[in-house]
Amino acid sequence: MVEQDWLSERFTEHQDRLRAVAYRMLGSPGEAEDAVQEAWLRAGRADTGRVENPAGWLTTVVARVCLNMLEARRARREDPAGALPPEPAVPHAGVHPAGGAGPEDEALLADAIGTALTVVLDTLTPAERLAFVLHDVFAVPFGEIGAVIGRSPTAARQLASRARRRVRGAAEASDAARSADREIVAAFLAASRSGDFASLLELLDPDAATGEIRGAHAVAAFFAGRAQAARLALVDGAPAAVWSHRGRPKAVLTFTIGNGKITRIAVNADPDRVLDLDIVFLPIGERRR
Repeated sequence: MVEQDWLSERFTEHQDRLRAVAYRMLGSPGEAEDAVQEAWLRAGRADTGRVENPAGWLTTVVARVCLNMLEARRARREDPAGALPPEPAVPHAGVHPAGGAGPEDEALLADAIGTALTVVLDTLTPAERLAFVLHDVFAVPFGEIGAVIGRSPTAARQLASRARRRVRGAAEASDAARSADREIVAAFLAASRSGDFASLLELLDPDAATGEIRGAHAVAAFFAGRAQAARLALVDGAPAAVWSHRGRPKAVLTFTIGNGKITRIAVNADPDRVLDLDIVFLPIGERRR
């Protein structure tokens, strides 16, 4: 009974971190909660008499559960989780790149952990994903990571390094997250919400179109005062707008931009097609750096 009380106290103490680890690993709040609950059940059946580092041990238990879930997902050939809602609070763990990376590299990884990471993680193998997330996001030593995936610390380091290169590449390739096109889409949404007809005209090409509506004046009139609940997002890596209801994307606005002007706006509200899109919501109020 005393041992169970000790375990319950330690689990409660570290559950925010455990939930954050699971969320980063799985990309879904619901699956993260399931993983933490499964970890609690496994921990309750384990011999904790020799546990010297409760936080590290519980992280390892959660990581093993997440690895199993990722491998099962991969075996079923599931699609990526899609749009991520606002993340749960993550205790400060620090980005800890291998090899003594400098401030520039750390800044790049910090950016990647924001937008690009949500896109690229689903392209990694379960072992790569686990090694990268545990080490670079939560600073777990490679020795402990190797124990989780059944490989040597050197192999775990190589997995994390390979994943890190792909994340860096994704960060560079997804400059759309901070591009001029993104600024144009963000300005369009702001003008649409406020009903700023003049600003909408400034953003639209004279021959702009949406559906059967043609011409900048007609398109501006159609969108003026609308888009109240639409959020800026990356849709398949490109700046777009997404309207959601109760946390589920229902409609997507994609933009064709040429020479700094919006030439076409496509509205997609087909439920099946929307679910197939890779949607990453961008932070409200974030500005181009």
